Amino acid sequence: MNYLTYTEYETSLKSIETENYLDRIFFRPIGFLIAKLLSKTCTTPNTITIISIFIGVAVGPLFYFENFYYTLSGILCLIIANILDCVDGQLARLTDKKSNIGRILDGLAGDIWFAVIYISLALRLKNEFNTWLFFIPAVLSGLSHLIQANITDYYKTLHLYFVSKEKGEEFQNHDEIRSQYKHMKPGYRKVLLYIYAAYTSIQETVTPRLQLMLKHLHAQYGDDIPEELRKDFRRRSKRLMKIFIDSMTFNGRVVILIIAVLTGYIWFYFLYEIIILNIFLVISIYLHEKICMKFI
Repeated sequence: MNYLTYTEYETSLKSIETENYLDRIFFRPIGFLIAKLLSKTCTTPNTITIISIFIGVAVGPLFYFENFYYTLSGILCLIIANILDCVDGQLARLTDKKSNIGRILDGLAGDIWFAVIYISLALRLKNEFNTWLFFIPAVLSGLSHLIQANITDYYKTLHLYFVSKEKGEEFQNHDEIRSQYKHMKPGYRKVLLYIYAAYTSIQETVTPRLQLMLKHLHAQYGDDIPEELRKDFRRRSKRLMKIFIDSMTFNGRVVILIIAVLTGYIWFYFLYEIIILNIFLVISIYLHEKICMKFI
């Protein structure tokens, strides 16, 4: 990849700092090549997102069957869906077709995939053990996943906010989103924004010290936070991303999911999601809140 191409590749990313290892070496480079080709067409990022949803939803039924070839097909669909999930954002940045609705739809895509996957795995376990009780861990896994994805996205966007004003433009608070919601005309966009407002409300509720830090920095510096403070926060935040935050991303959980479906130990994935990843979530929030107090 020559210098000009690499510069364009970096432009297609939110920030190289927030990308985890698998994304950097596999998903994002492939996504960039596809986005580059699509940028010469009239294809919109939202179209790619919708296609990724259909492919991702197919994973659940394929994982339902205890068949090796169906399982491999499901894994392939999951990989393709995630590549397309990269493509939509990279295409939006390359063509400057970014929008709040696109970002919300992109966030919902993964939630829809995994909702169908959890239901399918619960049905598979029900057939195997002849009990509906496995829907309890499936529901708990789904709820855990939603909260983990919510907070993970928040911390990554927060990190971007400390990279630069431009990179952090997606970092919005609940009041700003509610204001946008009130002035929107009725329709599906307003429904999506309402969901997003609820999404940000949860983020702000579980991070009280972070909210104090943001108010303190805004009162002291406005939108011009000194570069020294930005770098200091990013250094501390990046350390946590590598250890805990990345474990709660798609790449962090899908490795365990693939092992579970290939070995047939589906219940192990539910335990991993409910216990291990929630422990990581609690630790992440605690350590981030501790970092925020250092900046007040």
